[in-house]
Amino acid sequence: MDAFDYVIVGAGSAGCVLANRLSEDEGARVLILEAGPRDKNMFIHMPAGYAQLVGTKNPHNWGFETEGQPHLNNRKLWWPRGKGWGGSSSINAMVYTRGHARDYDMWRQMGNPGWSYADCLPYFKKAEHSNRDDTVFHGHDGPLHVQKSNRTNDPLLDVFVEAGHQAGHPLTEDFNGAQQEGFARYEHTIKGSKRCSAAQAYLVPALNRKNLVAETGARTTRILFNGTKVTGIEYVQKGEVKQVQVNKELILSGGAINSPQLLLLSGIGNADYVKKFGIQPVADVKGVGQNLQDHLGVVSQFNCTQPITLHRSAGAAARIKAGLSYLLFGKGDASFPPTAGGAFIKTRPDLEIPDVQLHYVSVAMPDSHGREGINEAHGFSCIMYPARPQSRGFLGLKSADPMDDPLLQPMYLEAPDDRRAMRDGIRATEEIFRQQAFDPYRGDRLKPPAGVNTDDEYDAWIRATAETLYHPVGTCKMGTDDMAVVDPSMKVRGVEGLRVVDASIMPTLVGANTNAPTIMIAEKTADMIRGRTALAPEYVTIAEDREPVAAAE
Repeated sequence: MDAFDYVIVGAGSAGCVLANRLSEDEGARVLILEAGPRDKNMFIHMPAGYAQLVGTKNPHNWGFETEGQPHLNNRKLWWPRGKGWGGSSSINAMVYTRGHARDYDMWRQMGNPGWSYADCLPYFKKAEHSNRDDTVFHGHDGPLHVQKSNRTNDPLLDVFVEAGHQAGHPLTEDFNGAQQEGFARYEHTIKGSKRCSAAQAYLVPALNRKNLVAETGARTTRILFNGTKVTGIEYVQKGEVKQVQVNKELILSGGAINSPQLLLLSGIGNADYVKKFGIQPVADVKGVGQNLQDHLGVVSQFNCTQPITLHRSAGAAARIKAGLSYLLFGKGDASFPPTAGGAFIKTRPDLEIPDVQLHYVSVAMPDSHGREGINEAHGFSCIMYPARPQSRGFLGLKSADPMDDPLLQPMYLEAPDDRRAMRDGIRATEEIFRQQAFDPYRGDRLKPPAGVNTDDEYDAWIRATAETLYHPVGTCKMGTDDMAVVDPSMKVRGVEGLRVVDASIMPTLVGANTNAPTIMIAEKTADMIRGRTALAPEYVTIAEDREPVAAAE
């Protein structure tokens, strides 16, 4: 049996970071196991190629499906998750947002010392290679290239930002800076005209190190133990069962779905539950698979009365033309991500921080993650989702077969507050589209359709159309309570030599996209694993910390 000091399961956003940082120590032998392939598909690297990967089950997309949702007409929802180098950072919309400072301060208050915003900020900066001049909130020497949208061929992008201001919301220069609230162009994980995934930022540059081995097509099946001490890992590759010895630590970085599934299959979870599947319990950790949270979104949409939207590239011939322009010159519609502008807004004036996030796109979006194709008629849309849902679901097993998908039950909209937030958010979004800035372009309302006006009508429409925004977290939550799976250093309770490092450890969902926080978590935990002193906290002032400005000023 081959032996490694560190074995990382999953070459996604967190796993790629860990492979790079742990292999910086020349004396440490590191193995990273990935179930999917390398990131050779051209649509991964083409920013607009996102739409070609997210809507179908393919070699780069696990393509999970939830159980029927009781509060969404019992619909089963499509859950795309990245499979292969880069994980979901290779198939996402490349939006770089970190969340509000209060999100991380809440983690600390929940019993996780070292995870306040001041503690996390230096690791966001360590990861980042920003094109901004700001050094207080942004880093410039990290491997992850981040740039603000410079799209010039989408006139409605800035119309959307202006309409938000006309609706009474602030503007902001930087969602990841001193003021999250407001409207602005997004920042993206892009280098030049190509996606900068975690694989391209972290894993690929480290592959020439002799102490790092990266295996693809390696489906991990179970963790090996001697009592409660991890001794190795078992995986299947090209039909052959293989085992590897772990000398120091095994690190699970499979994400909020695969990591808890592997724990349960290996006997770490609620002991009574795993016994039902004929699995011998190793550690009775009742929180494994619980605390599942995700962002749920709906689309506001209007016809556009002028032929100036991105539907110019929606037809078959137009898509080919856009693709050729990108491949030959690195320019055109295919060189930009689908979502270039957005907002964080408050739906009520009494709120301290934004409770809704918006993603604007100059197309009439379908409801089904692009699987139905884009209507070639010109239109514009905004995806809205409540930033911090209160509903909690769970992940379980369908069988003891590691090749089966897990059971996914997010229990969307179980909390009444989430239903109110959805109504408030979609109404606020429509109000933005009805501002003067959109008057020259706004046609008929498409979504919600005509006739949807009352609370009951909005609720019915939301139940029929709401979809995931691809941000599942929380199934191996960090904490010190009885339902915590890992402690604040990411060590799994009840066993030795095992950590989980990915989005599953988030105790609560941050009010933003989750890729940037996942990379930060891996950067911070890599220092812990290596026994390095944590970067010094950086205390900064955010908008909510300032004294209110008098109206006369």
